[in-house]
Amino acid sequence: MVLLRLLFSALFVASLASLSLPAQAASSNSDADAQAGALLFRDKGCAHCHGDGGVGTPKAPSLVDIRKDKDWPPEKMTDQILDGGHKMPPFRESLTDEEIAQLVAYLRAAKRPAPPPPLGGAATPPAPAAPKN
Repeated sequence: MVLLRLLFSALFVASLASLSLPAQAASSNSDADAQAGALLFRDKGCAHCHGDGGVGTPKAPSLVDIRKDKDWPPEKMTDQILDGGHKMPPFRESLTDEEIAQLVAYLRAAKRPAPPPPLGGAATPPAPAAPKN
């Protein structure tokens, strides 16, 4: 009987530990996912319509405060990216599940990371040459 109690206790503690591991893994990956999402937002065309950092343009709404909007939980964001709608094209065929999760992590980040400058190009255009006299 004592052995059975010990076994039960050990299994209970192990199950509690396993429940906390995915949460720790998710939190440690959330910064990396948000950073990857920032690159995807820039490189997959999101910024073309939603503006740099998601500030909004005449083509598409601002996404700056979407993480605070209770009408836009992660599942709804995922569905919107997959299926499109309201002038947004679907990205089901052009993004992997992992990329969509990274975009959602970026959109939901409390402090959104800025993507690094594009490879092979400057972040800002070069200054015009001084006029010749």
